[in-house]
Amino acid sequence: MKIEVLGTGCAKCKQLEKDVYNALTELDLAADVSKVEDIKKILSYKVMITPALVIDGQVKLAGRLPKKDELQQIIKEAGQ
Repeated sequence: MKIEVLGTGCAKCKQLEKDVYNALTELDLAADVSKVEDIKKILSYKVMITPALVIDGQVKLAGRLPKKDELQQIIKEAGQ
């Protein structure tokens, strides 16, 4: 599974990245996680508001921080 956290470096973007790592640890899942700060790459996903979460090339969330259980559910469903 490839997870990308899209954001230009704001506090919410950094928090989403931390939350993704924490969720993966709690779920005992492995994933290739990367932070995307390049605005052209972010726009290539048609994301206008960050932070955004992309899993295996699909935008799963944009413009807000999910609650812990919601984030874990998104990751679990993507990993199936």
